[in-house]
Amino acid sequence: MASFNPESDITAFVNTVFEAALLVARDNNFMPSVVRGFSDRTGLAVRKNSQYGGATMNQIAETDDLVGQAFTPSNVATLTPVEFGAQYFLTDSRVESDPFSVRADAAQDLGLALATKVETSLLGHFDEFTAGTIGTAGSLCTWAYIEAMETVLRRNLAPLPYVLVLSPSHWYQLGKAASVAATVTNAADSLKEAVNSTFFVKQAAGVSIFVSANVETSSTDAYAGMFSRDALAFDLRRAPRMEPERDASRRGTELNLTSVFAHGVWRPTFGALGLFANAAPTGV
Repeated sequence: MASFNPESDITAFVNTVFEAALLVARDNNFMPSVVRGFSDRTGLAVRKNSQYGGATMNQIAETDDLVGQAFTPSNVATLTPVEFGAQYFLTDSRVESDPFSVRADAAQDLGLALATKVETSLLGHFDEFTAGTIGTAGSLCTWAYIEAMETVLRRNLAPLPYVLVLSPSHWYQLGKAASVAATVTNAADSLKEAVNSTFFVKQAAGVSIFVSANVETSSTDAYAGMFSRDALAFDLRRAPRMEPERDASRRGTELNLTSVFAHGVWRPTFGALGLFANAAPTGV
């Protein structure tokens, strides 16, 4: 019988072709750029935000004597710095044998992990906003709800401009309502252009809209947040620091990334919470 000598006869001798290894998928990070930022101090001292009560104007008669009012600040928020860090240990043999640029990839992943930690930490404060809660568990995100969130902020005298952060599922509902298939009555051309603007930042009704998969979830729902810049604060006390440390006895190198920062609600009345269903699109 003739032999065909197929490739399968030599599979044990054929070297595997590896493409570049993929880093863990992470979403875009933007929160530090849209909240109140501090970077003027180092160390672990807490930072407090104080607020005056403000004067009350009373009607007075011609001969009335004015009565002094209290003008004493009270603490409304505290930021407590904490140190964060992570490490990869790479043996010499791993670096020498790895088909990928493992050291560079490991350093990049540490940086992305820290950026995601900052992002999720800030996004996790939406449920501490006190201007108002719009929507309920299971409710679909609508433009009416978005306008309601803006309204409660305006009623609380939160200064413009506003930022809105939604989950991808929230944005799907809004985008669908303003899609090209929608009627002009439901979605004017200007709105269609706004919701299809560049990259992951949209503009509608004067509000900058960001979409992030890092928003906090609650069961099958997700939190959205609309806020003025001072609603949240990020206090960077030590910039991210990558320190390689040689461990000769273990024949390897530690990659140590650390940073010190604080995060929290700074002016809770300047933020509105949205609670909407977070289900994946179906029946499209």
